[in-house]
Amino acid sequence: MLKNIPFSLLELASVREGGTISETLQNSLGYAQAAEKLGFNRFWLAEHHNMEGIASSATAVLIGHIAGGTKTLRVGSGGIMLPNHPPLVIAEQFGTLASLYPNRIDLGLGRAPGTDPITSRALRRDNLAADQFPTEVNLLQQLLAPSKPGQNLRAIPGAGTQVPIWLLGSSLFSAQLAAKRGLPYAFAGHFAPRLMREAVRIYQTHFEPSENLQAPYVMLGMPIIIAETETEARFLSTTSQQRILALLRGNPLWLKPPVESMEGIWDLGEELNVKDFLGLSAIGNPQQVKNKLEALVTELNINEFIFTNDLYDPQQRIKSLELLAALKS
Repeated sequence: MLKNIPFSLLELASVREGGTISETLQNSLGYAQAAEKLGFNRFWLAEHHNMEGIASSATAVLIGHIAGGTKTLRVGSGGIMLPNHPPLVIAEQFGTLASLYPNRIDLGLGRAPGTDPITSRALRRDNLAADQFPTEVNLLQQLLAPSKPGQNLRAIPGAGTQVPIWLLGSSLFSAQLAAKRGLPYAFAGHFAPRLMREAVRIYQTHFEPSENLQAPYVMLGMPIIIAETETEARFLSTTSQQRILALLRGNPLWLKPPVESMEGIWDLGEELNVKDFLGLSAIGNPQQVKNKLEALVTELNINEFIFTNDLYDPQQRIKSLELLAALKS
């Protein structure tokens, strides 16, 4: 069943505790190169600002870094938080990327600012930008489409590149908008699993075909920890649990080594909140992970998966990709 389902990766460029940003970005490139060799479909980079331990703030720059070091992998944003940016700037950035790496660039768009109010103000965007999201998506589509006679505002580069636009969401708003606009939709189940089923069904039920897409296309984001044994996978999963715990506490998000037990690190309330945050995780040996993915495909008609893979050891991350790729054989 999984053989025809594309597997993709979402990268936050998480900095290891005691590591450097330079090391992190080189490791991200090695990770992408390994994914390309194993047949993964996309490699998307998230946008986060003012988060110590996350190095993916200059998303378009990192996309160029990854695309320049690979040959066939589709590289894109997962996503650009549009309230932070003027649409013209995004059209120019992604038009430039598409000109450098033809037919390999994706533009995933999010409606949330992806940061705190102080940082939002530092990005020089107003508080109403999220409310203008549908209008700004429409403007981006116009700027990336072929220019029309008399068009006063053009993205150069950008016009005519028709970079594929995806709408990303963790609630129902973007599902409804993606359906109405006939755009592909990616649900952020890697951090907000609660509304996943409702959002996917709303999108599929209300989808209106467009010149971009004739049938609904759902990509599901989810955390994955795969290892040879369930015991090892559970051990490795404590790295992501520690990172989410740090997020909930407002602490730096360094990627920490796995621990034998989280007992004594979190209290009961924190444990429940972390497990809720990571509720869609597929953790286990290859057969266990395969069973969960196949169940989601059957239940929700998922077209593609995009995985977060928060492991401390870069070589272990690549080993996990090998195990993931083998699920499709």
